[in-house]
Amino acid sequence: MKKLNTFFLDVTVGILDFIYRGRDYQRFWVLEEIARAPYFAFLSVLHLRESLGLRGPEHIYLMKEHFAQTVNETEHLEYMESRGGNAYWIDRFFARHLVLAYYWINVVYYWLAPRSAYHLSYEIEIHAATTYAKYLGLNEHDDKILEILNDELNHARELHSAMEMI
Repeated sequence: MKKLNTFFLDVTVGILDFIYRGRDYQRFWVLEEIARAPYFAFLSVLHLRESLGLRGPEHIYLMKEHFAQTVNETEHLEYMESRGGNAYWIDRFFARHLVLAYYWINVVYYWLAPRSAYHLSYEIEIHAATTYAKYLGLNEHDDKILEILNDELNHARELHSAMEMI
C-alpha cells in the first residue's frame, strides 16, 4: 500500500504544482483545505467505531490528536485566506470538490486499513513541510509560513506515532 500511496501522492502533487505554478498562496490554500479532510475522516470513523462498541485502548488519544490537528489545519487555512489564497471562485470550486472526494476516500481507507491511511497522511504532511521549506528558500522570510512548516512536521510525527500505536 505504501507504493500505491506514493504513486497517488506523486500524481496529485504533479497536477497541483502544474495548476498552481506561480500562485503560491492559492496552492497553499487548496492544500490546507484538503489537509483537514483526513483528520475529519479519522474522527468520523473513530466515532462510528465507538458507537458500534469497537473502541480500542488508543481511541481517546487518537480522537484528541485528530481534533487538535483539524483545528491547527483550520488556522493554517485562515492564514492562507488572509493572504488571498481563496480569492478566486475557481480555486474554491476546485478545492471544495476535491476535498469532498478525498474525505470519503479517507473514511473508507481508514475503516479498512488505518495504518495505510495514516501513512498516506504522513506522506502528505512531509510533502507540505517540504513545499513550505521550498517557498521560504525562494522568498523573503515569513514567520507564519515557518510556523506552519513546523506544524506540518509535528503532524507527521503524530501520524507516525499513530501508525505505531495501532
